[in-house]
Amino acid sequence: MQIVVLDGYTLNPGDNPWDDLARLGTLRVYDRTTPNDVVTRARDAHIALTNKTVLGADAIDALPALRFIAVLATGYNVVDVAAARRRAIPVSNVPEYGSAAVAQHTLALLLELCHRVGDHARAVAAGAWSRSPDFSFWLAPPIELSGLTIGIVGFGRIGRRVAALAHACGMRVIAHATLPRDAPRYEGFAWRSILQLFAEADVVSLHCPLTADNVRFVDAPLLARMKPTALLLNTARGGLVDEAALAAALASGRLAGAAVDVLSSEPPHGDTALIGTRNCIITPHMAWASLAARRKLMAATVRNVEAFLAGAPINVVNP
Repeated sequence: MQIVVLDGYTLNPGDNPWDDLARLGTLRVYDRTTPNDVVTRARDAHIALTNKTVLGADAIDALPALRFIAVLATGYNVVDVAAARRRAIPVSNVPEYGSAAVAQHTLALLLELCHRVGDHARAVAAGAWSRSPDFSFWLAPPIELSGLTIGIVGFGRIGRRVAALAHACGMRVIAHATLPRDAPRYEGFAWRSILQLFAEADVVSLHCPLTADNVRFVDAPLLARMKPTALLLNTARGGLVDEAALAAALASGRLAGAAVDVLSSEPPHGDTALIGTRNCIITPHMAWASLAARRKLMAATVRNVEAFLAGAPINVVNP
């Protein structure tokens, strides 16, 4: 069985070996694959693994040996699942591996907005505290989370973990979900519409998948509903946010701050609206990337391939 990994570097930059996958067939691993090289590199593959390398309809149709596609992630929008279905090629993803890591990163972004730890550490190193006449020095007073309301858009595994962390910090939790169910028993928890949530929350955190229906749904009118003291977090997908509208809201002081781990174009280009915007923290799509999470992802991917080889594929997104 010929197995090809089209973009394996982020999963295994050297600390997360492919050994278990290699036992299942003849394995070729490419760190990165350009769109022009997809068909050439996967031409003889029976099984193709991809993280962010696009497998569109043209590529799938040009790979006659292909029998199975495994996505090295939860989101599978990089694969034309309808084209794969037409060829009777199952596509499997990994539904759960990084919930703890992403939730932890979300909290880290929120705390950085509230305390500006990095800015204060740099100020101390630059001598600002030494020059201060007072024993206590700050660039801006810290924001206390206890008593504030966090609104979570998308209440799946990650959203619920973020809710638990926020609740532990004393925050009230409200949420929006396409199919509200299994409400947590936090005091004050409530389901809200999108419009209600953005208007009511002190912090809005996005944890929903990117679909054709919600591209750039966080737009200027929705941002205008937020409190001027509110904060926006996005560790889901960059395409959920109209980045120019968010940059404008931050630059004008209409919104107090934002922190994102994802952008609409990754890696970003020089004209990306949010880079350099005041009160905006950007991290490089790293929330998922703890070694513990990547090991879970590797193990789950191996199970997906094993299940396909056994004739009973699991985690199939295009049945």
